[in-house]
Amino acid sequence: MQSYGNSSVTYDWWAGNSGVAKRSGSFIAAHAAHAGLIMFWAGAFTLFELARYDGSLPMGEQGLILIPHLAGLGLGVGDGGVIIDQQPLIVVAATHLVSSAVLGAAGIWHTLRAPKDLSEATGRAKKFDFSWDDPKKLTFILGHHLIFLGLGVIAFVEWARVHGIYDASLGAVRTVEPNIDLGMVWGYQTNFLTISSLEDVMGGHAVLAFILTIGGVWHIISSPFGPFKKVLIYNGESILSYSLAGIALMGFVTAIWCAQNTTIYPVELYGAPLKLNFAFSPYFTDTSTLAGDAHTARAWLANTHFYLAFFFLQGHLWHALRGMGFNFKSVVNAFESMDKAKIN
Repeated sequence: MQSYGNSSVTYDWWAGNSGVAKRSGSFIAAHAAHAGLIMFWAGAFTLFELARYDGSLPMGEQGLILIPHLAGLGLGVGDGGVIIDQQPLIVVAATHLVSSAVLGAAGIWHTLRAPKDLSEATGRAKKFDFSWDDPKKLTFILGHHLIFLGLGVIAFVEWARVHGIYDASLGAVRTVEPNIDLGMVWGYQTNFLTISSLEDVMGGHAVLAFILTIGGVWHIISSPFGPFKKVLIYNGESILSYSLAGIALMGFVTAIWCAQNTTIYPVELYGAPLKLNFAFSPYFTDTSTLAGDAHTARAWLANTHFYLAFFFLQGHLWHALRGMGFNFKSVVNAFESMDKAKIN
């Protein structure tokens, strides 16, 4: 973290990153605990939405977030996008709640019992000790992340192929065989909003799974070279800024995708497509009027993704500048000097 030349700088308790910035073991504890919180929210909020769900009303007009996603995966949903069996959704919620307890316990264990620094660990765990200025070790850890992401995408493709997902054009759940066509995938890079085939969608995921897995293996056995080693800055602030930039990009893409595409976000599950408006800042609005000035699930998701992406982008710029050594205190000092000059 940026210390502005003060080697003995300390941070308050709420500056959470400061506690794990130089301790790889504590970094894992924070990751596990954070994943536990996310799991708990997903499980608890699914049950909350189930308690509010009204089968007599269109799902997309009930302000739900998680149930439409589960219905899109073909869980408990019947023809027309109506939940006909809540048991699969309850199982998913319970699985997330149990997983949150396991991850929370893992976070506590890594905090209290495991080494604060993995350089002190024994066995394979020691291989995941890292420092922010060691590009070879960072890319080694990145490779493992990519492989796990690839396995997750493979699981999604197989789920669609074997179990099936909700097809908006049929209004029912069906199995989907991926259309693995590299030309098709590349062609959608500039007009992804026009995707109207689930086969193309799953084919894109199959290609993505291959890229992630191969990329993971590559990063495990290699290290940064050439321009990547020279251009990229390797410190905690910069690595965080790269992550925030990626999240911001995905957030903006998801907001636009969710607002307009009705193949992946069916109207019966998320509500009608949205309209982009401009006031103080861009925002998406419903094109249909709901009772009580309510909003569709699509409006909630698109706007939430957009504004979170916006603030992630600001975080990227902030941490990127700090990683480059920019001293933000100089800005404060400049304004203070201007005030003193006016007084004099």
